[in-house]
Amino acid sequence: MDTTASPGATRPGTPTTWRLRVRLDDRPGALARMTTRLAARDCNVLGLSVLPVPGGVVDEIVVSTPPGTAPSRLIDEIRAEGGRCVGITRADMHQVVDRTTAALRAAGAALRDPSSTPESVRALLGADSVTVADTDEGTDEGGHRAVLRLGDGTTLVARRGWAPFTEVELARAAALGEVLTAGEVAAGSPSAVITSTGAGVVLRTGTPEDAEAVAALHARCSAQTLFARYHAGLRTLPRRWLHRLLQPPRGTTLLALCGTRVIGMAQLIRTNDPAEAEISVLVEDGWQRTGLGSAMIGRLGAVARGAGHRRMIAWCLPSEVGFERAAMSSGLPVSVRREDDMVRVALAVGADRVREARVGR
Repeated sequence: MDTTASPGATRPGTPTTWRLRVRLDDRPGALARMTTRLAARDCNVLGLSVLPVPGGVVDEIVVSTPPGTAPSRLIDEIRAEGGRCVGITRADMHQVVDRTTAALRAAGAALRDPSSTPESVRALLGADSVTVADTDEGTDEGGHRAVLRLGDGTTLVARRGWAPFTEVELARAAALGEVLTAGEVAAGSPSAVITSTGAGVVLRTGTPEDAEAVAALHARCSAQTLFARYHAGLRTLPRRWLHRLLQPPRGTTLLALCGTRVIGMAQLIRTNDPAEAEISVLVEDGWQRTGLGSAMIGRLGAVARGAGHRRMIAWCLPSEVGFERAAMSSGLPVSVRREDDMVRVALAVGADRVREARVGR
């Protein structure tokens, strides 16, 4: 049975690039005949690589198709030569680059910014998502799930629906892990930022041990600040919310600390749309407008990229301008529109975005 990861239909008039993985009969000239068939349909083969797998090889082909060509047409041509499409997904031009270059770029990006390590691994593997996990629990899901362990104990879990990971790809990821371990890169490690006032602040993932400090943060925030975050008249944080805030089942919580005091908190929560994640930010009143919110948004942008999201969405009250201002200063492309009685702020988290280390600029 062919595996086609639901690539979706093409829009009329729009050329599309596809990444296919194909198993062909072991006959001389089979690959040449298949590419000839694709060429007859005005398809342009942009890249070709051979991946050894148990029992043979899989050919990976990146092909640009003319406007209106449905992916089912490509699969029909492969079948006509006795082949089987084991995976197909949309691709872009950066996936045509050779694997050595891709690996070096991935390593360089992670060494420059450890928080981008999941995104680097995701790009190297062509995965749908790569997330930091506390433990390695679960099966390999038929080859669609892979685990990478870094030397500091960090565990990264990669998932890819359109095609199983091959041994060659897993070896590349393991080699990248060795490079990052040698460079003491930790994907989930704390990072330091400097606010516009010159104060040093540490950003790190929240844990249940931070419950008291997070409760104290909420107690110090004004009613206006809490209302802007929760859109409800809170004055103190209900204790039953603390665990869910610090360890959300569908996302990540980031804390900002000055010394041992939590002065800010941001969350990234997965939605039902794989392309989107919802983001929220809370900054203590005295630390607002110092670049701290922008720093947390930028850090969660790296997390979102690694998880395979394309954009982060925030819902704000029309009178609330703090999040929009921080988003504009984060270095990420921002779009704003009014929907009913709320303002929708969307931040694009494309893989080519690089944030400066210093905030408040």
